[in-house]
Amino acid sequence: MAASAEVIGPEKSSPTEEWTVVLPRRGKKNKLVIPKREKEVQLWKPLDLETDPERESKLLQKMRICIEKLENSEFCNSLFAQMQDPEVSDKFLKLSGTGKKMEMVIYGIGSIESFESPRLQLGLAILIKRKLDWIGEIQVFDPIISMTESKVLTSLGCSVLSINEQGRRKAIEPTLFFMPHCEAELYDNLLEANWGADNLNRVVIFGNSFGEYERIVSLSQRSIRKHSWRHILAVKGITEEFGIDTSFSDEFFRAFNGSSWHFFSSGNGAHLEKM
Repeated sequence: MAASAEVIGPEKSSPTEEWTVVLPRRGKKNKLVIPKREKEVQLWKPLDLETDPERESKLLQKMRICIEKLENSEFCNSLFAQMQDPEVSDKFLKLSGTGKKMEMVIYGIGSIESFESPRLQLGLAILIKRKLDWIGEIQVFDPIISMTESKVLTSLGCSVLSINEQGRRKAIEPTLFFMPHCEAELYDNLLEANWGADNLNRVVIFGNSFGEYERIVSLSQRSIRKHSWRHILAVKGITEEFGIDTSFSDEFFRAFNGSSWHFFSSGNGAHLEKM
């Protein structure tokens, strides 16, 4: 099992800009704050400690509707067909070949109570677990998760982390990091924590296209951006990226556009530069 924080129990940025650096994650009124690269443990709990059964019931019903909508969609059929394609499925098989279930870690999911895009993203993660018997526990973290959302996440079979890992989970075992439309710094933190071929070989990321970050940087003169994305850019040589098709419906475009699967392997002879 991947090294993990303690768990309690078993969206996203405001839409103010187009997908260039990061598509704003509808559903998060307050942008996810990535603190400076400090190593201390940051304990977390919901700021609001009150909830009520009616509020939880309404949110759980919204989640069930989203999951059903996804399950019967062309988008979802296409994504699972992609995962079963030998070019992609072989990479998952290598990761899950130990016989152990692959843990899924969801960072930056945002407010599933306030917005549909985070509900669709969470719904897809839950469907992936339901349809693939080699996916194990789902752990979730976002600093804006409310007590109501925490209880609903638990009802859906997820665990809510009690520590803000800042994306720095070291993959001791094969781990799927489900991170659609997260901030670039969160991906960079994750890569930094797993820098080295041995660790990255145990990581798969569902998230923003790393190729798109590279394209943006090639057109940009802003050195700060290059510095904050340094691991994303440096990992190119051992990354295999498979884009997610969102052309079927505008309904799912906002939640998933610009997303890709990312696998890492040094088998092609490429090497990671020292950081």
